[in-house]
Formats: sequence, C-alpha cells, structure tokens
Amino acid sequence: MADRHLEPDSPELRARWGGWAFNPAWEAKAKAAIARYPAGRQRSAVMALLDYAQRQIGEETQTQGWLPIPVIEYVAQYLDMPVIRVVEVATFYMMYNLVPVGRYHVQVCGTTPCMLRGSDDIMAACKARGMHLGHVSDDGLWTLTEVECMGNCASAPMVQINDDNYEDLTPERLNAVLDALARGETPKTGTQEPGRHTVEPVGALSTLTAMVGENHDYRGEW
Repeated sequence: MADRHLEPDSPELRARWGGWAFNPAWEAKAKAAIARYPAGRQRSAVMALLDYAQRQIGEETQTQGWLPIPVIEYVAQYLDMPVIRVVEVATFYMMYNLVPVGRYHVQVCGTTPCMLRGSDDIMAACKARGMHLGHVSDDGLWTLTEVECMGNCASAPMVQINDDNYEDLTPERLNAVLDALARGETPKTGTQEPGRHTVEPVGALSTLTAMVGENHDYRGEW
C-alpha cells in the first residue's frame, strides 16, 4: 500500500506555492461545484475543489498534479473550513497526490485478484524501466504507486495511469502502453486482451451476445 504523507512544509514550498490561487477557468468550476449545495453546505464541495486544484497544478507543472500544503490551506480558506478538515479529506482519498508526481502516475493494483493474475510481474516491469515506488523518475515521466483494489478484478491485472485504466495486462502489454505514452501518443484504454470488449468471457459468448462489439442496452428486450 502507498506510503501516504504530506510533502514537508518549508520556506521553499511556501515561496513556490504560497500565492497560488484558482485561475479563472478553474474558479468557474469551483463556484459551479459550490452552487450545487444548499446554503450552509458549501463545504460539501471540498472534494471537487481539491480535485480542481490538483488538476490546475498538473496543467502548470505538466504532471498529473499534486496538493502542496499552501494549496490545501487555500482550499480551506475558500470554503471557510478548518485546514485540518481539508487535510483529513486529502489524506484519506488516494485520488489526491500529496507529494510531487510525474507526468504519468502509474498506480499498480496489488490486491489479491491482481496478485494472483500477475501484478508482481507488472510491478517488476515498471521497476525495470527505472520506476521506484513513491518517486518521480529521472526523466520526470513516471511516478509508481502500489494501490489497493480499484474494482477491475474480472480483468486483472490492471493499472491506473492518471485518469485511465489499462486491464488484462502482461509485462509486454504494459510496456507497449508505457512506450506509447512516452511518445506522446494515446494508447487504447481498458482491456488490452485482443478481441475482448469489456470484461465478457474471452471467446464466444453464450449469453448477451450483442455485447461483443458494443455496449448493447437489453432493457427493452427483457
């Protein structure tokens, strides 16, 4: 499981991020998120605002983004919340990066179904490319994290890279995905098993046969 800790506060951190604020585009999204809640419940938007802050920082740093302490304090002030309450949210959910990450955040599922299907080999393939758990690679491209179940057990092993999942992996398939990302391309997301559409059985289907090529809505036929 990932080692979760805040990037230590320091004068250098304050100098870089102490004056940070939402830009107009992300502030419009923040205000829209707050407006979804009734008066007195604006703090309910904290998860959205932390996500928006992380994404803006990702744009600014050409990475997946993270949450420095001054930015967490900014979100707390924005929502009139105690800072510790925002820290509690940011540290609880794995979707928030608490330390700097690379352009691509490779999160390898190591829970039992993925482990039984070869997640150790997936982790080894990442490390063979110079990735180290919890660190940004020398070229700035990669950060490697081991995480708990992300709900793709039927297509294990899998990794999440930034906002996308890649499933039915082998070391060779993972390397193909990583090579494409390194070249600036957009590899196919989801299952990497040839001929598989989602998580249907590999080979001919005996039921739900219309699902072979697309997500077919059966509700009108039942």
